[in-house]
Amino acid sequence: MTIADQHDVLIIGSGAAGLTAALTLAEKCKVLVLAKGTLRSGSTAWAQGGIAAVLDAGDTFEDHICDTMVAGAGLNDRETVEFVIEGAPAAIDRLCELGVPFNRESGDLHLTREGGHSHRRIVHVDDATGWAVQAALLKAAEEHPNITLLPDRTCVDLITGRNAEKYSGSGRVWGAYALDVTTGKVETYTARATILAAGGAGRVYQFSTAPRGATGDGIAMAWRAGARVSNMEMMQFHPTCLYNLEVKNFLITEAVRGEGGRLFHPETGHRFMEDYDAERMELAPRDVVARAIDDQIKRYGLDYVHLDISHMPADFVTHHFPTIHEKLMGLGIDMTKGPIPVVPAQHYTCGGVVIDLNGRTDLPGLYAAGEVTESGLHGANRLASNSLLECFVFGEAAGKHILANWDGFDAPPAIREWDESRVTDSDEEVVIKQNWTEIRRMMWNYVGIVRTTKRLERAGNRIDLLGEEIRDYYGHFRVTTDLIELRNLHQCADLIVKSALKRHESRGLHYTLDYPETAEVVEDTVLVP
Repeated sequence: MTIADQHDVLIIGSGAAGLTAALTLAEKCKVLVLAKGTLRSGSTAWAQGGIAAVLDAGDTFEDHICDTMVAGAGLNDRETVEFVIEGAPAAIDRLCELGVPFNRESGDLHLTREGGHSHRRIVHVDDATGWAVQAALLKAAEEHPNITLLPDRTCVDLITGRNAEKYSGSGRVWGAYALDVTTGKVETYTARATILAAGGAGRVYQFSTAPRGATGDGIAMAWRAGARVSNMEMMQFHPTCLYNLEVKNFLITEAVRGEGGRLFHPETGHRFMEDYDAERMELAPRDVVARAIDDQIKRYGLDYVHLDISHMPADFVTHHFPTIHEKLMGLGIDMTKGPIPVVPAQHYTCGGVVIDLNGRTDLPGLYAAGEVTESGLHGANRLASNSLLECFVFGEAAGKHILANWDGFDAPPAIREWDESRVTDSDEEVVIKQNWTEIRRMMWNYVGIVRTTKRLERAGNRIDLLGEEIRDYYGHFRVTTDLIELRNLHQCADLIVKSALKRHESRGLHYTLDYPETAEVVEDTVLVP
């Protein structure tokens, strides 16, 4: 009996969505969680800001819903937005029960404010909320006897009826093939139900705040298995990533602007947001602020702009942003006395695998939660601090739906093992690095914050050529994590470009010079395999 045979549900991803689902399921099911790297290497631990929830007496669900819909430029699904936001207070309560040490004032949760929010509603643990949440969830999962956690497993593809020993064309998902990085062997992990919680595709871009492993694995695997994806053109660029030649992806949290940070032209000292959104200024949604910074950099030939919170008392700054302050001091930047150089960088994948309110995908047996999905929550632009919230609500929803319908989940059929008899080791790993670099640079230059049809078409042509090289390489050599990630990055790049070419308007995160107006008809860009 293999380790996979001992478990009822397979979860791909060990972040907030995956661990929430695992803890929900573990009361009745044996759960196996696979992590590509370490158990803490996903995006959850990188989240600085916090979790949005209506907890203040002057705030309302309707206000949070409205803020989310405004940020999402109307592309959100109202029912989904209501579902997630109304589930937020209970999600915070569960995290408190798990021991997450949220900041408090006089016993009450301290609430901060971020761009796009009309109220203070962000619960946080200083400026390292994700790390604290990840630690609490992981501790609970490690202590639960029904949960097995396996790090260093890079998933290759989902297992469907086509992989059964008695072949069928069924799209029913029975688990996944995954590379054991420690042995170099591809193992077969089967289960009655599978949950994708593999994160986003941020690393398809040259500059990104996402961790190294955010290569769109879940989106690409689901697409190859036959699931629909939607709104892949909606890639969020965070306005304020630290500009530093040594540190490539250090995020300066939204809360710095929420607590008074201002954006200035580094040479003239002009507070330029008044030229783009005079009413909301630095508290405008991320897409507005990112485009403003991008315009300043391109118009004036700048390397960066300045984000300055030094007008606030020094103890206020160090109290609210201890992690950022310490990191910057190590780089010779004192944010209590002067500005921080910042540039936009890819930050979040708003599109993804289509799911319903129970976390179900198009494929029987396959659920998904978190950044890998397009649930309808974020629309054309994610509102700050709604991301972790989505993970908790949909991770629990998927787990509950599986438990409620457990009798309908059959045992997996006999599945063929991974066949490596026709492949060899590669002595040309440089090909992977070259293609990886080319995709990321091309996506940044042609499919970035501001787009044109000609740029998108050029990107699409090059993606097609790279696809031939990558498929040939994949077909002849043993898989490695780098090769698997390259294959998935290429697939996601292709989906992003195809989605962007389908949207003949500018909306939220998708801004194209060829269609600068927003269409009256609101439609998702759904791609079908």
